[in-house]
Amino acid sequence: MQKGKVWKYSDNIDTDVIIPARYLNTSLPEELAKHCMEDTDLTFSKEVKKGDIIVAGENFGCGSSREHAPIAIKASGISLVIAKSFARIFYRNAINIGLAILEHKKLPDECMKGDILEFDLAKGTVKNTTTGKEYECTKFPDEIQKMINSGGLINYTKEKLKN
Repeated sequence: MQKGKVWKYSDNIDTDVIIPARYLNTSLPEELAKHCMEDTDLTFSKEVKKGDIIVAGENFGCGSSREHAPIAIKASGISLVIAKSFARIFYRNAINIGLAILEHKKLPDECMKGDILEFDLAKGTVKNTTTGKEYECTKFPDEIQKMINSGGLINYTKEKLKN
């Protein structure tokens, strides 16, 4: 079981909001993290803590297909992104780089910025300890879960090739 504080965002948070294009001259995770969400939330990169959670509405990660967006989120310390839905390319890029994500239609409407969520990815469960509400999310198949736990596709593949 892991837990973190909620950073809440609306629908249609696109990759240009997650990491503005003016910072795409680098792919260093620590540099991208310094500018994550800055065009929508100036406090995020300064106040986010390791283990915190992003909660958002529909179509999170829409826009361009750059991997910089999930890399910036993961490097900022975010342990999980929960959204009503994800843009498909962001969804796959998140898995490829080992960023944990979950979809749930009601949870984003039923929590607030600053709430504390506990989650278990293996079980697909989330509990809002602030409100006491519990949620069942669709969990990933075991192999995808292993990929996320390994830190992404590259690490997962290296581990598979060792065996």
